[in-house]
Amino acid sequence: MLTSAATGMILYGLYSILVGVIDFVAAGRLEWWANLWLIGAGSVLMLGAIFVRVSMPGGLALAVGGLLALQSISLHNASHLFGRITLVPELARAILAASLVALAYFGWESDGFQIGKNPDGD
Repeated sequence: MLTSAATGMILYGLYSILVGVIDFVAAGRLEWWANLWLIGAGSVLMLGAIFVRVSMPGGLALAVGGLLALQSISLHNASHLFGRITLVPELARAILAASLVALAYFGWESDGFQIGKNPDGD
């Protein structure tokens, strides 16, 4: 479960980084700071996903921070791109984030590497 959560977080972070870079370089539909926010939040999420995968303390909190940052910039971008905030895409994004956090939380002790523990169970 921990690997699935980390993989989902890395893919979501990579998607956000790519969207921010493409809009920053080519499309220019959003403000420059909104694109930088997308890139930064995606980077934080990817770093948090790596820390989640190795069960590093604070990794899940960092990943949650990245997910919340992506949710907040999504609300801003939706209002600029579509003129309104639509419920279904924002709700789907929130459900994805909650699912990734739940997978990471419940898989933390069962699948991850715990510092100071012997993998053989001794």
